[in-house]
Amino acid sequence: MTALAVPTIDLYDSWAACVAEFGGAHVDGAGIPDEEAADVSLEACERLVAKAARERDVTLPPPAGRVHASSFWITEGSEVVGFIQLRHALNEFLENVGGHVGYSVRSSARRRGHAARALGLVLDEARRLGLDRVMLTCDDDNEASARTIESQGGELQDVIDAAAYGYGLTRRYWIKL
Repeated sequence: MTALAVPTIDLYDSWAACVAEFGGAHVDGAGIPDEEAADVSLEACERLVAKAARERDVTLPPPAGRVHASSFWITEGSEVVGFIQLRHALNEFLENVGGHVGYSVRSSARRRGHAARALGLVLDEARRLGLDRVMLTCDDDNEASARTIESQGGELQDVIDAAAYGYGLTRRYWIKL
């Protein structure tokens, strides 16, 4: 059954296998800087776990240009199958391209409902934070992600050309909580 786990070094082996499956590419919702996307070392995992704890802690100011965020590893049993992050607020970049939620599921675990179930669980977290709606985005040609967002109540606001942010056509959705 799909569940969310707060990042923990206890899941290192499974985390490393999951990250490695992305082949060094950007991993939406994982909180991994692109320049470290291929690093599956124990030290990289430790840095990521510490970073996730800092980003979640609202008593600390977020780094410049960032917002507080709650990161989760999507799990099935003890296996990390993906990542999902809930940003607590929107800045200009997130409002245009990133949204409140980013997620990804490793290719070997796709088409099994993990993304939709994880999104439903993170929407519960958004409610606990007091958000009344959340924005999600996806590439215009990412039909699987669009279906996932729509399955959880996403209503398409528009499709924008996000070239100014280094992206192409981007769908922007809102989910009322």
